[in-house]
Amino acid sequence: MPTTEKTTITVAATVNAPVEKVWQFWTTPQHITQWNNASEDWHTPKAANDLRPGGTFNYRMEAKDNSFGFDFEGRYTEVKTNELIEYVIADGRKVQILFEALDDETHITETFEAEEVHPVELQQDGWQAILNNFKRYTETH
Repeated sequence: MPTTEKTTITVAATVNAPVEKVWQFWTTPQHITQWNNASEDWHTPKAANDLRPGGTFNYRMEAKDNSFGFDFEGRYTEVKTNELIEYVIADGRKVQILFEALDDETHITETFEAEEVHPVELQQDGWQAILNNFKRYTETH
């Protein structure tokens, strides 16, 4: 019986903020709508987040010119406050986010299973851009 291993992609950033602030900004819908985009021509007009194992999330992501949009959604499988978030995206791919407290900084490592439509490099660049946007937003608010 053939098995197919999924390609995993990892992105990371160190945020100049304590883990408690990083966690709050990462998980609170009022903040998510401010940073969850890979470029200036996209935005997240609404976000819902039930952060607990079995809870769900839904971030509406749209091009600002209304030419395209989609719901980024999934179900949480594990949550450890200020340390770990794991979830399964609606299409079945798994994601793990680690938060490592380093004095007044927080290192975030996000690992996800790649989808098979877009090139791996494009997926990595997009997720890294969102993470970089999160870093900028958190450090300036």
